[in-house]
Amino acid sequence: MTTRKRHTAAFKAQVALEAAKEIKTLNELASQFGVHSVQIAKWKKQFLENIANIFILNTSKKDLSLVKRLDDLYRQIGEVTVERDWLKKKLNLSE
Repeated sequence: MTTRKRHTAAFKAQVALEAAKEIKTLNELASQFGVHSVQIAKWKKQFLENIANIFILNTSKKDLSLVKRLDDLYRQIGEVTVERDWLKKKLNLSE
């Protein structure tokens, strides 16, 4: 009984990128990387279908950082407002 090979994401990306370049045939790549040509074709297809997500993910990270910053600013505004109201109340009582 043979065990299945597990390939890292980096290895799959490297193989898919080489396949997408189309400099070598799938059979040449299969021989070079020791992976079946059908598997390389699947990785290439998956790579090409998802390549646009790279730019979406970068945008999402920026958006998340802006949202986090806004949340922090709103929290600070809330704290200052509570503190201001408390001080107003204390000043009115002492008059």
